[in-house]
Amino acid sequence: MAALALTGNNFEETIKNADVALVDFWAAWCGPCQMQGPVVEELAEKRKDVVVGKVDVEKESDLTVKFQVSNIPALVFFKNGEMVKKVIGFHNLEEIEEILNNL
Repeated sequence: MAALALTGNNFEETIKNADVALVDFWAAWCGPCQMQGPVVEELAEKRKDVVVGKVDVEKESDLTVKFQVSNIPALVFFKNGEMVKKVIGFHNLEEIEEILNNL
């Protein structure tokens, strides 16, 4: 399954119903975000046990502020609907999976 496009309208419902979720905060003009995108999509295909979503910071400023995202790409990890970790910058698939496995 491809990563879900998350907005203010579907974010809360999507995340609160997930045991584990990963949200990629990104922007189209961000070079490192363009590198991170395919990794996030690969994870979404590989890990059916994780809800994977993407938030376009240009369109969803309320979510960006709510989760204190000031640098992108930002990967925000949720467990049982609660934010448990945030990492900034590009991360490869192995690094992301290690974080997920330790949640």
